[in-house]
Amino acid sequence: MTGDGRASEGDEDGVRGARRIPGPRGAADDLDLAAVPLPPLPPPGAGTPGEAVPEQSGADAAAPAGEDTASAASPDERDTRDEPEPAAHAAPDDPAEPEPDACEPAESEPEPEAPEAPGADRTPADGGPAPASGSVPVPDPDPGPAPEPCVSAAPVLPHRDLQALLGAWALSVCSAEETAAVENHLPRCLPCADEAKRLREAVGLLHSDGALDLDATLRSRVVEGCLARRPARIPIPGWAAPYDAETARLDALLRDIGNADWDAQVRLRWFEKERRTDRWTTVGGVISHLTAVDGLLSAALGLDDPLGGRAPLDPTERTEASWAAIGSPARAVREPWRAQSHELIRTASFAGRNVAETSVSYGSFALPLQDALVDRAFECWVHGWDIAEAVAYPYPAPSAAHLHLMIDLAARMLPAALAGRRRAGLAGPARDLVVPGEPGRSLHLEIEGHAGGDWYIALDSPAALGTRETAVAQVALDAVEFCRLVAGHISPAEAAAGQEGDREAISDVLFAAASLSRL
Repeated sequence: MTGDGRASEGDEDGVRGARRIPGPRGAADDLDLAAVPLPPLPPPGAGTPGEAVPEQSGADAAAPAGEDTASAASPDERDTRDEPEPAAHAAPDDPAEPEPDACEPAESEPEPEAPEAPGADRTPADGGPAPASGSVPVPDPDPGPAPEPCVSAAPVLPHRDLQALLGAWALSVCSAEETAAVENHLPRCLPCADEAKRLREAVGLLHSDGALDLDATLRSRVVEGCLARRPARIPIPGWAAPYDAETARLDALLRDIGNADWDAQVRLRWFEKERRTDRWTTVGGVISHLTAVDGLLSAALGLDDPLGGRAPLDPTERTEASWAAIGSPARAVREPWRAQSHELIRTASFAGRNVAETSVSYGSFALPLQDALVDRAFECWVHGWDIAEAVAYPYPAPSAAHLHLMIDLAARMLPAALAGRRRAGLAGPARDLVVPGEPGRSLHLEIEGHAGGDWYIALDSPAALGTRETAVAQVALDAVEFCRLVAGHISPAEAAAGQEGDREAISDVLFAAASLSRL
């Protein structure tokens, strides 16, 4: 036998009778039991006392009689023979190896050896027969049905891969196996569980049904908060605040749209006599229209009129003149319009009460500056709404406080508008003329919502006083619905109004409200 425990070629016959360690065995279901030869029967008298023992040579001859040859081997050889060989692919004590699946055994159990023939456990020294050379162990001829393989519900993945899957898991785009692996890992890993929770909350924000645009009242609240901490030395008058807010909102919309959107077709609508009228233009054309009409206020305050000193006063004529001079306006018209609105606000703020009652002529009628700025704020919002509709952009209504000022101005203008329609033969005759300032026949206009309130519209004379006691009819409208009617975007027949009382008075007031609209 050589130094490494293996028999040399010359000693092959001497160790033929030694007990051998069986080699690695395959699984029971991998063997073809029919092809395995049966072991030979032992000869008669085998293993009886006094049988001759084969001659031994080499190191085996030095072992005492009756002692197993395996006991004469070196300690290293005994350890090698007694311990099973480790699997070739498994690295001992590998910290990076993933944990075994719950359905797999922690340690592989040794396979049961096949039963040996009687006397096979005795060596020739004990009087037993020597096994035939080259014989193989015979497994159990009836091993029974093979166990079904255990299939894991989730693949075993390294921590780094599971951490990389958290984003996809939060979006619910993982496969079923990856989802199971992540959800099995989260209860055992606190950092990954925290990250998964934050990702799921972020995904919830992406699926929100609310609009992502800022609240219309956000700017007003921010300005009020700033002024509460440090009041402005020269504050903006309350009657100029709606114009300041609406020009800022429209400017934000214009900054956000692309260059191609400036050529989008915008439909301008208003009401003339008994029917609605519309006119198509571009986004740049709408801004040119606002600039031209705002020039009336600039001229009243002593500022430069963008159309010059000889420009007409009628808003429609001024708009046509502006469109003819500019041609096809585009994004370049935004900066002059915005600079003009800033100048109007600064001038009104510095002058304060001294200019609140300054008359602003619109050609056929005139308004004090404090009402004219509210009127311009209303038109800025309405045309901003038209632009947003053309470019598919959300555009909410003004804040409740500013919307209330716009509704109040329209309600105060209704008696004069009704009288003008009566002179044109478009409304019923006056029924009960009274002295100016005295209570007369009136209509109760109820506007619902936070911006709403109650107004009593004089029906027979603009100078009469409308009161609750003299009301002969009542109309209830939503705040935004009433503004759409005043802007000419809906007809009186389309207004969803709650009506009660004198039908002629109700019809006259609704048509008078629609007649307040203009280009």
